[in-house]
Amino acid sequence: RLPLVVLPTSWSLPQVEYLAQAKKLAETGYVVLTYNTRGFWQSGGKIETAGPPDIADASKAIDWALANTPADPDHIGMAGLSYGAGISLLAAGADPRIKTVVAMSGWADLVGSIYSGRTQHAQAAGLLAGAGTLTGRPSEEFQQILDDFFSSNLAKEKDLIAWGKKRSAATYLDRINANGAAIMLGNSWSDSIFPPNSYADFFEKLTGPKRLELRPGDHATAELTGLLGLPNTTWTHARQWLDRYLKGERNGIDREQPVQLTSRTGDGADYEGYPSWSAVPSEQRRVPLAATEKVTANRDSGANAGTVLLGGALDQFLKLPPLASIPLLPRSYAAVWQTGTYADEQRVRGTVKLHTTVTSDRSDGTAVAYLYDVGPLGVGKLITHAPFTFHDRTPGTPFGVDLELFSTAYDVPAGHRLALVVDTVDPLYIEHNPDGAHLTFSSPDSDPSHLTVPVRN
Repeated sequence: RLPLVVLPTSWSLPQVEYLAQAKKLAETGYVVLTYNTRGFWQSGGKIETAGPPDIADASKAIDWALANTPADPDHIGMAGLSYGAGISLLAAGADPRIKTVVAMSGWADLVGSIYSGRTQHAQAAGLLAGAGTLTGRPSEEFQQILDDFFSSNLAKEKDLIAWGKKRSAATYLDRINANGAAIMLGNSWSDSIFPPNSYADFFEKLTGPKRLELRPGDHATAELTGLLGLPNTTWTHARQWLDRYLKGERNGIDREQPVQLTSRTGDGADYEGYPSWSAVPSEQRRVPLAATEKVTANRDSGANAGTVLLGGALDQFLKLPPLASIPLLPRSYAAVWQTGTYADEQRVRGTVKLHTTVTSDRSDGTAVAYLYDVGPLGVGKLITHAPFTFHDRTPGTPFGVDLELFSTAYDVPAGHRLALVVDTVDPLYIEHNPDGAHLTFSSPDSDPSHLTVPVRN
C-alpha cells in the first residue's frame, strides 16, 4: 500500500497540467491520480464552480483509486492549484479520509475574493467566465450568477452571497477542523483573482497542523515554473508537506515557523518565519488623515491597480508594480494624503486598514483606496489597494467606512514617504458612481479618520 495524492485540475486546464509534478511524486512512492474537474474538457457534467457535485467528485476519485490502485486508505492527500486548491480544501471538510491538503493560489472565501467591499471584481470574474465558456460547459446556475453579477442586480445580491458561501472553505471551518487534516496554504501578495486576505484569516482559525506561505506574484505565477518541471520552491515545499504528513518523514517542515513570507521588494528567496499571522507585524502605526478632501466621482484620476494577472507578474519578475505620479494626480478626481519622509526603512507587513467618514450627494457609489511608496521624484509604487461600494445611503448624510486593504509585505526605503490616494474608478472593478456625483472624505473630531499601517521593527 502506498500513500495517495489526488490532484483536481485548475479552472479551464486539462489534466496534463500536473504531469511534471505527478511524475515527481510517483517516483518517490506515491499513487497519484489527477482528473479533469467537472464540466471541463473530457470530463462530464457542467461547471458547478466548486459546488456540491465537485466535492462529491473528489470523494468518488478517492473511491476509484482505492478500488483500482495500491493506494493506502489511511494515507490520503489532496493538492491543487487555483480551482484545484479550492476543491481540495472543501473536500477536506466533507471527506474525513483526507489527511493532508496543499492548496496553492486558491481561496477560502469566494465572496471576499470576487466581491470584496460589495464591489464586483470585473476583470477577474470576466477572465474566469471567458475561460470557462471557451474550455467547458457552464451550468445554468453559474450562467445566471454571472448575469446577475455583471448586471449589478442588487435584488439578487443575497443569492450571490449564498452561492459563494456554499463554495467557500471558511463556511465549513468547523468540519475541516474536526476532520483534522494537515493543511498547507500558499498564495501571492498581488493575486488579482484570489487576494491573500481570506487565506490569512482562514489560516488563523485552523486548529490542526498548518502552514501559510505568502510570496510575490500574481495568480498562480509563483507555481508556474513547477508545472513546467523546473525547480520551484513552492512545489518543493508542497512535496515536503505531503512527505511529512502522508509518509511520516521527519524532514523538518513541521518544525519551521508556520507562517512563511517573502517581501515583494526582496529577492524572493529569503523567507521570514512567524508563529502566527497576527504576529507578523510588531507594531500597528496610526497615520492621521486630518484634511477634508472632496472628489468628483466617475472620473479616472490615473491611479489604478494594474491589469489582472499582468500587474502582479510584473511586480514579481521586474519589481515593477503599478505606478502613479502623485504630484500630477488631479485633485478634483483623487483625494491624496501623504506622510513626511521616513528616516528609516518601513517594513510594511500584514493588512493595512482605512477608517474614514464619507459623505456622498448620491445614494450609491464606489471608491478605491491605494497606498503608495513615494520616492523623492514623486513617483508612487503601489503597495496595496482595495475597493468599496455603498448603496441606499441618504445623500448628504456622513457614514463611516472601515476598509481592509489587500494584505502585503513591502519595504519602503528610507527617504521615501507613504501616500494614500482614493479615487472612484479602476478598470479592475465595476463602479457604481452616477455622473456628477461627489464624494467627501472628512475627519470629524468625534471620529478621526486614520490609516493603520502594520510594520515590522
